[in-house]
Amino acid sequence: MPFSFPAIDEARWPPAISPLNVIRAFKEDPVGTQEALLRRLVRKAAHSEWGQRFGFGEIADAADPMRLYRERVPIHHYEAYRADVDRVRRGEVDIFWPGGFKHFAVSSGTASAGKIIPLSEEMLAINRRFTLAVAMAYFEAQADPSFLFGRLLSIPGRIEDDPLHPGSWIGEVSGLQFLVTPGIIKNFYQAVPERILFMPHWEQKLDAIIEHTHEKDIRAIAMVPSWAPVLFRKLIAHHNKVWQDSATTVREIWPNLEVFFSGGVALSSYRPLLEESIGGGINFVENYGASEGYVSFQDIPNAEDMLVHLDTGVFLEFEPVDGSGPRVSIAEVQTGVRYRIFVTTCSGLWAYEVGDVVRFTSVKPHRLVVAGRTNEVLDTYGEAVYGDEARGALEKASEVTGASVTNYHIAPVPARSDALPGHEWFIEFGEPPSSIETFARVIDEHLQEINRHYVIRREAGAFQPPKISPLATGTFFEWLQQTRKRVSAQTKVPRMSENRETGDALLKISGNNT
Repeated sequence: MPFSFPAIDEARWPPAISPLNVIRAFKEDPVGTQEALLRRLVRKAAHSEWGQRFGFGEIADAADPMRLYRERVPIHHYEAYRADVDRVRRGEVDIFWPGGFKHFAVSSGTASAGKIIPLSEEMLAINRRFTLAVAMAYFEAQADPSFLFGRLLSIPGRIEDDPLHPGSWIGEVSGLQFLVTPGIIKNFYQAVPERILFMPHWEQKLDAIIEHTHEKDIRAIAMVPSWAPVLFRKLIAHHNKVWQDSATTVREIWPNLEVFFSGGVALSSYRPLLEESIGGGINFVENYGASEGYVSFQDIPNAEDMLVHLDTGVFLEFEPVDGSGPRVSIAEVQTGVRYRIFVTTCSGLWAYEVGDVVRFTSVKPHRLVVAGRTNEVLDTYGEAVYGDEARGALEKASEVTGASVTNYHIAPVPARSDALPGHEWFIEFGEPPSSIETFARVIDEHLQEINRHYVIRREAGAFQPPKISPLATGTFFEWLQQTRKRVSAQTKVPRMSENRETGDALLKISGNNT
């Protein structure tokens, strides 16, 4: 049944000018924008428990608030918040942000044991303006409004009325955000009604979405890219069954499909497969955000990097992953350095580590790529292979061998008395490579070209070439069903692990499915 949702009070946050003018303003004065935002955040929360603990009032009035903030407020991880989040969920107010909260995003794990991120009304309003800015920037770049003349297929994550705290909503941030989507979009542009979008069972929801949309004029899609291959495969099969057809691409069913708005996981790993499934001729617009808030988006469709949005209620700080430098603001970041990212938000997160690694490609304006998660690195034997390097190697190997990758996981191969250590790549292919040996060789060569730690170990004969283990179709989805209490639009597969637990489980499932 449709959800009822109270209107958010945007008057509690300064009203926005045109989203495109906001972008122009922070590009003109990035440091000033972030400093003004930090002053606003600490001043508003000055009388909360956290604000009094760290002297937010003094920080707000300081000549250099960013410096004083860095000196007084340490980096926080989720465990520093867990007890206070529980208090907020019980209805207590003025803990780390003024007032109370009614909306909670499950960042990872479950509602009972995972990371629960409170979302203020201010954040929901700002996030809504961010998504509008992404759409308007795309329109401005293309100068073609045709994608507005059909329908949008947006697939949000699951949410529910919090069973432990009635009157609150809890679930995935995309689901919470969908509920505050402007009515004109939900009622006239969105292709699927809420009664289908919020069905609890993921596969049944996908089937219902396809049944509802396979004859509609879909021109834009917004969803996590990792689930799009499953949607497209089901769509083509359904169409062919209904019409006794032999379609092989999405474009034969949705001929006017123009743009894919992507978020949640890195697009680069899925883009070749999506282009193949769609049949080409599609624009991709990626954004980088998390339950904590939005950070960047592709203002130029199909670009490799994203523009950092510096006015989304999120004050940003960074620290080099390798420990080579201090925590810095946007004023001091450099290109080419892998940074941990910390956020301070209008939901009361203060110098909070998101768990992502980013790398700036430009500082005028500020543009970045997401290099992976802080735990997305394989360094068991000193090889220090990061997530973005692994994705780049997969893309190169796929290009050379004509393969497409649906899902993957990488784990160490332990050293033995008769064997060198190495990496095993567990891969579910959409299209298998012309040669597994060539696929492995290209990965190896690419990593040797870009990673000095890896090449030193390979040249020294201390590390074996990659081992590729193809998996049966559906292996990763079955693994998710076996290991997660629920599977939804934002359920993610771990890309790397320092142990073999996930890899061995995937091999077992694949063997049973073969």
